[in-house]
Amino acid sequence: MEHGPNFETGSIASTAVRGISHIATLPEVTVKIIELVEDPSSSARDLHQLVSSDPALTARMLKVVNSAFYGLPRQIASINRAVSLLGLNAVKNIAVAASLAKLFRGGAIGPYFDAHELWTHCCATATAAQTIARIQRKNGIADEAFLAGLVHDVGVLVALQHDQAMFNESIERAVEGADFLESEQEIFGETHESFGKALCEHWKFPASLAWVAGHHHDPLEVPAANRDLPALIHVADHLAGEVAGGFTLDLRPEGPAPEVLDYLHLGEAGLEQVRTAIHKVLDSGDELLAAA
Repeated sequence: MEHGPNFETGSIASTAVRGISHIATLPEVTVKIIELVEDPSSSARDLHQLVSSDPALTARMLKVVNSAFYGLPRQIASINRAVSLLGLNAVKNIAVAASLAKLFRGGAIGPYFDAHELWTHCCATATAAQTIARIQRKNGIADEAFLAGLVHDVGVLVALQHDQAMFNESIERAVEGADFLESEQEIFGETHESFGKALCEHWKFPASLAWVAGHHHDPLEVPAANRDLPALIHVADHLAGEVAGGFTLDLRPEGPAPEVLDYLHLGEAGLEQVRTAIHKVLDSGDELLAAA
């Protein structure tokens, strides 16, 4: 598996990640699940054995599998059955969501930020990203797009845990009308994109996810070979904010950049399909939040 894009992570971001061990340590089983599913020689049995080694993760996953979102005709009592019905990639997504959701349990931090709302936004972004990939027949990256949506704003949590007072200042400036990323850069010396990129690298996530965390606001600055997923998340991020709300202080008021829409060849009909998909997920009862 390819790890870590070849660009330097700022020393401030790297230091921040090393200083917040409770976030920086992603459950080892989650990393192994991603690696296993990306391995073409792996099987459903391999995944079942790996997930079953973590009873708490198994319980959270079954809670999601049996939610209204999947609409299965009867209760699923085993991960083995879930893998058979949903497939390796879907189960991988549920496993990663179940692990990541634990990081977003902090609740409200002051009047303008709530970690739960950030998770809601990330879940909506994941759905939007997967939908865009499918609309554009990019089926090969649809599952990766889902994971990219889940992790794209994880750097916000790093900034919060690194220095809550500085984080609150950047939030308050944005609420008053300042550009959030510019405020982060002035206050921290880095943005949540840099923090997120550093965390993805620390977690040894695939390079594609680090590119997304680091460049979902300026995807066309990414080298052409790595550009599609960050561009897709840029659009999904804005549509999720438009439909689902949640944490949106870092988004352009005018919506996704027109040049990114042009790059993806995504017109209004496609955007409306994505909005409909997000509404469907929200109406099903926040099934991904059940993983928390």
